[in-house]
Amino acid sequence: MPDLPSGNAAIGQSGGPTAVINQSLAGVVEGLKAGLAASGKVKRILGMRHGVRGLVKSGSDGLVDLTGINAAKLEAIARTPSAALGSTRDKPDEAYCERILAGARANDIRYFFYIGGNDSADTCRIVSEMAAAAGYELRCFHVPKTIDNDLLENDHTPGFPSAARFVSLALMGDALDNASLGGIKINVIMGRNAGFLTAAASLARGQASTGAAPADRPAPHLIYLPEVPFSTDAFLADVEAVYAKLGRCQIAVSEGIRDETGAEIGPKLMRVAGEVDAHGNVQLSGTSTLGDGLADLVKSGLTPKGGKAPRVRADTFGYIQRCWPHPSPVDSEEARAVGRYAAELAAGGEAHA
Repeated sequence: MPDLPSGNAAIGQSGGPTAVINQSLAGVVEGLKAGLAASGKVKRILGMRHGVRGLVKSGSDGLVDLTGINAAKLEAIARTPSAALGSTRDKPDEAYCERILAGARANDIRYFFYIGGNDSADTCRIVSEMAAAAGYELRCFHVPKTIDNDLLENDHTPGFPSAARFVSLALMGDALDNASLGGIKINVIMGRNAGFLTAAASLARGQASTGAAPADRPAPHLIYLPEVPFSTDAFLADVEAVYAKLGRCQIAVSEGIRDETGAEIGPKLMRVAGEVDAHGNVQLSGTSTLGDGLADLVKSGLTPKGGKAPRVRADTFGYIQRCWPHPSPVDSEEARAVGRYAAELAAGGEAHA
């Protein structure tokens, strides 16, 4: 084994929870027990309550000792959706990082594992750089997680397969509902900058040809991704063509759709100012205004003068997509393996990853 620092390990979960994020937590714990803890390099395995917030709290209130957790309890946690340690959206600035490092020093933490997405990776980077600048040996490892599937250099990330499974199955049921009553149904799906989750709606079509005209393919008839510029005129024409032929139309649309200038459609249609998180992101999934705005657009655009408005309904899947308690088996296995691999990298001498 390479020359490694001795001390404690800290594990945190950050960002939006998923159906399998606890599998990654269990994987890190298992990997540490089999490697660094078994060799004596890691004395205690500490869970950070609500991510980096757990390290900035005074005393031990923000930390939970996972060193002696038995296999049965760890497995029960792994199979439970959401973040068992609690999560956070905090983005550390320099002052915050100084408090994190103070907490790391106070608890003799030498190995830092942070499970999360893009913002969590950035947090891990900031903490690593600040520790190096302060001359404190702290080895930091980002364990990937995101239902949006928007992390670079990955085919897919833990959390995405389970969320994609939920989206496709939910749309199958929604299509049957739409077929019985007719009308136009709009479903808004998560994915600010990446359309993978919305694209998973196509799985609800089964093996149907993707080359068929919208009205000639199984539902969802229309799918709109943030990567393709969104035109309200083209949208109305698409919906009208399907509705005219079938008397119904099911639509899957990403929360992050943009016009040809790159401006998000959602904030334009919002009736109230959007909430912004610590990372500067307008909250799109916590409101139904995009769906309602598109529904109003369809009603006004497709209602003939003096005629009856079409039946239009909209649902925003929002946070319900994240922790559905029937995860993809493949997702569960991969999330566990990613966590275990992070611990193996630490045991192999990696300073950060």
